[in-house]
Amino acid sequence: QVQLVESGGGLVQTGGSLRLSCAASGSIFRINLMSWYHQAPGKQREMVASITENSLTNYADSVKGRFTISRDNAKNTVTLQMNSLKPEDTGVYYCNAGGVLTFSGRTLTLWGQGTLVTVSS
Repeated sequence: QVQLVESGGGLVQTGGSLRLSCAASGSIFRINLMSWYHQAPGKQREMVASITENSLTNYADSVKGRFTISRDNAKNTVTLQMNSLKPEDTGVYYCNAGGVLTFSGRTLTLWGQGTLVTVSS
């Protein structure tokens, strides 16, 4: 079974840091794009950071300079380092893997189960 498993959420004070991790498991040959999405309470899910297989990154304006995304292609993992956290960063963070090519020849898009981040003021 091909899946994403996230970890690292929690409660932090304003200005603090958290590190989210996401690991893809299963019969995966390669993953094109890995991303993190944020869903604030009562709002739509939005992309905050993405990284290609060649480590090209893209960030939402709201997190530029504060969040850093990185990946390990050999381990099929992606990490989001979140610094200088603000109350508006509160919400559920989802890991996404796009263009997942399996050894059986399937191409998939995967979502993790989500991890809750709460930033207290």
